[in-house]
Amino acid sequence: METPCIVGWGHTPFGRLDHFDLEGLMVESTRLALADAGLRAGDVDAVFVSHFNAGMVPDGFPSSLPFGADDDFRFTPAVRLENACASGSAAIHAALDAIGSGRIRTALVVGAEKMTAADGPAVTAALARASYHREEGARGLTFPGIFALIAQEYFARHGDHGATLARIAAKNHANGARNPLAHLRRDLGFDFCNTVSERNPLIAAPLRKTDCSTVADGGAALVLAAAPLARDFRRAVRFRSTVQVNDFLPMSRRDPVAFEGPRRAWRRALDEAGIGIRDLDLAEVHDCFTIAELLSYEAMGLAEAGQGVRCVDDGTVAPGGALPVNPSGGLKAKGHPVGATGVSMHVMAAMQLCGEAGDIQVPGAELAGVFNMGGSVVANYVSVLERAV
Repeated sequence: METPCIVGWGHTPFGRLDHFDLEGLMVESTRLALADAGLRAGDVDAVFVSHFNAGMVPDGFPSSLPFGADDDFRFTPAVRLENACASGSAAIHAALDAIGSGRIRTALVVGAEKMTAADGPAVTAALARASYHREEGARGLTFPGIFALIAQEYFARHGDHGATLARIAAKNHANGARNPLAHLRRDLGFDFCNTVSERNPLIAAPLRKTDCSTVADGGAALVLAAAPLARDFRRAVRFRSTVQVNDFLPMSRRDPVAFEGPRRAWRRALDEAGIGIRDLDLAEVHDCFTIAELLSYEAMGLAEAGQGVRCVDDGTVAPGGALPVNPSGGLKAKGHPVGATGVSMHVMAAMQLCGEAGDIQVPGAELAGVFNMGGSVVANYVSVLERAV
């Protein structure tokens, strides 16, 4: 059976967007996606909203907020999906399942998060609710602290890779500087990222500020259509494979540096797509912290355990390399408005495959991988995308 396709998308800039509230982010990205697809609101069979929230905004029931884009959305089925930082992929999977079942033929997926309206401690506390409260939460661990522990364990086993993390940060900042939608559009360079300073303090050793993704506002949207319909659009991107793998929530039940969930998700997605990792032309991976990108290289199969540094040393993951990773700037530089993140990653990949990525375009891109992660390596989604029309 032919798989559904992406036939349109919309994406606000990411960053501190004081002129948008949550509804505004959803409305704007919805309008952009509909216009891009050439569809009217009345042509959409169902709406799937991705939103984390956890107290960052007062809107606890946002599924109908995209309806503000067009009154013709009224009475369309709409639902909100939440799976921590992988909420966007959860919404995409729900839409794909609904189309695949034959229940609907077109879907709008909208992801958005308004994070900057809350102060720093409130955002930190909200994000910490995606951990296992009985253990990590009870110890007062925030997500920088959780991923700092992962980095510490990795360094204990494989040596100090602080400079490797700085090189990953510098790569993604350089990429983000060329992405007009990115939150941080400055090439900071390796020396800045590798040096603890007043402007780049330690957040949770060994992670510096430049090792951490940003608190940002933003919205992203996709229009999905059944394969027979997709042929009628000016261009379409097919889901060649989609895989979800969830692991135990308590970190105590997992090897923190094995990345077993992502490893399994990548293996299954590549197998279902009938390709190897080296067949991909680019990948957008979940670099909520630079240690997550380093471990993703190993989970993807680009390097053996403890050898992810080789992907940086030999230029594999750099622009122009064998497999550019996060040409968009990733969560590190593009930004990480939680509910929008997974949708944004798919938008960025689709733009690449259609040759519409501008200054961040990977020449000749035909196959793209997307890895979106929720929590401390708990909810793991991998998509393989290819140009269909």
